[in-house]
Amino acid sequence: MRSIWRGAVSFGLVSIAVKLYSATEDHDIRFHQVHKADGGRVKYRRVCSVDGEELEYGDIAKGYELPDGQLVVLTDADFDELPLVTTREIEVLQFVDQEQIDPIHFEKTYYLEPDGVATRPYVLLRTALENAGQVAITKIAIRQRESLAALRVRDGVLVLHTMRWPDEIRRPSFGFLDEEVPVRPQELAMAESLISTMAGDFDPAQFTDDYREAMTALLEAKQSGGDVQPAPEAEDDGGGAVVDLMSALRRSVERAGGSAPAAGSDDGAADDTTADDGAPAKKGTARKAPAKKAAADMAPADKAAADKAPADKAPAKKAPARKAAPAKKAAAAAEDDAPAKPAKRASRPRKTA
Repeated sequence: MRSIWRGAVSFGLVSIAVKLYSATEDHDIRFHQVHKADGGRVKYRRVCSVDGEELEYGDIAKGYELPDGQLVVLTDADFDELPLVTTREIEVLQFVDQEQIDPIHFEKTYYLEPDGVATRPYVLLRTALENAGQVAITKIAIRQRESLAALRVRDGVLVLHTMRWPDEIRRPSFGFLDEEVPVRPQELAMAESLISTMAGDFDPAQFTDDYREAMTALLEAKQSGGDVQPAPEAEDDGGGAVVDLMSALRRSVERAGGSAPAAGSDDGAADDTTADDGAPAKKGTARKAPAKKAAADMAPADKAAADKAPADKAPAKKAPARKAAPAKKAAAAAEDDAPAKPAKRASRPRKTA
């Protein structure tokens, strides 16, 4: 289990550090809403009713409508300023008999675990509650909501039941309560006899969720019978957002008087020597393959000058090549990496001094 709250139980002058865990969980079979025709998931979007804009969670605040129709908007900062004295404290207010608490007040149940070195005072409070046969009425604030709570012992663990406030309990107002409905003595005796016959000790393990078991059997039967279909792949909504963003950026650049790069242009040419995993590629081996082609694409004048140069003085020509344009620089570097062609150079007469 994962704790959802940490604080302390304030018991007189004793403070007991505890962690709070949800004591219950739902085992309901959950379904998705899908399109009957193709099984696509049904999505719900947060759209403003005024301008039709789709909103993110950060753009949403809480609004309270007044009786005259006006709206009061509260933000997270407004809620943070509200006083919650019991934010990290379970304050014990009094001790009462459990029979005095109507179960209609109970809302949700949590387990309390001692936190750190608080085991000894935790056991002290647990034992005192068991010996007194009472429960503690406390106050606690969870998720920005303050609640009454009953603290009792169950199976050696302190259990906390959050409770409804008195004004949250509805009063029944049904017409038959004001009527005098006659009950015959024979019928009453028969009903009491039936109750006595069906009386027993409560054991929740003997009761089952028949609907859930039937639904599980139905799903298993459909699966074993092949009545299933692959979940369709939803279209990526993010692609349209990227296109819209690029269009907006391009228009912004043009509006500012700049020139936006053409669509499909390679703005990342400087990173061509980097592999997919981020490791630099080996220039020596990666560039040797197109060396002959790069040399063939040289300008005629540059190629002629290179052919006239003596073979033993080729390295001396590198310095001028570095001052050339980027295209010529790449071609010159490729030619230096390419193997020498002795046969071709032997056919040319060498100049003598």
